[in-house]
Amino acid sequence: MNHLFRYCHVTREVWRSLSFQCILRNHCEDFVQWITWAIEQLNLDQSRVFCCALSAIWGDRNKRIHEGKIRKGTEVANLIISYIKEIDSLEKRDLNRALEKKRWSPPQESFMKINFDGAYDKGKNQSGVGIVARDSNGTILFSYSEIHFGIPSAFAAEAIACRKGVQMGIRRGWRHLILEGDSLTIVKKCKSKSQDRSMVGVYIFDIQQEIYGLENIRFQYIPRSANGLAHIIATESLRRGEEFYLDRGVPDYAMDQARLDGRSEEEVSREEK
Repeated sequence: MNHLFRYCHVTREVWRSLSFQCILRNHCEDFVQWITWAIEQLNLDQSRVFCCALSAIWGDRNKRIHEGKIRKGTEVANLIISYIKEIDSLEKRDLNRALEKKRWSPPQESFMKINFDGAYDKGKNQSGVGIVARDSNGTILFSYSEIHFGIPSAFAAEAIACRKGVQMGIRRGWRHLILEGDSLTIVKKCKSKSQDRSMVGVYIFDIQQEIYGLENIRFQYIPRSANGLAHIIATESLRRGEEFYLDRGVPDYAMDQARLDGRSEEEVSREEK
């Protein structure tokens, strides 16, 4: 353990890249005492990076041994920094949700819109996918849910939901398609043309392969208030352990939200007054 997390030349490069030189200067030989000392020296934000680094170093070791994949210490450090940024983005999104009142809106004529959301159960490492497709009139074309097991994070849950939405739209031959979700991080990654090297990179790669050569596929971020139908389907499916496909409809528990989404801004404003 001392070699892997402290003395390996790749690991030392990781700590230097993260500006944790103090970690390298401690020469305590007892591994548990070394970790305890490190946590005592670091502030809360630094401790979070330190723990993520331990996990990433272990994961990199497993990939090197079992898959033959070799990364430089700077590459591992960049993955850690990227992951921390994703966490910060998710926390910021949650903080802003209460202030966002935007409602769902139909796509422009000739476009189809697929809303997606991923619910995540950290205790069980399970996720639920919620998908709703609608046309420019706001008519529900189908709704869908599925359950996934062995999911490592909430980001992975969102990426899997987005991938499923893309696949379902492409399989139906829709070439004018909007994918809409409330995960700003995932939407940004899908819009990017560069290779994603984060922990959800494999899902983003699948999405980019699906849409390769298609020009009228768009990804849009919306607040949770405008993604309520997909969210309800994802969370309820995960809670109930149910998967379904419904043509031209949604489950009973999502009917109220579907009706709300279908009403105009003027109707809602009149009722609120």
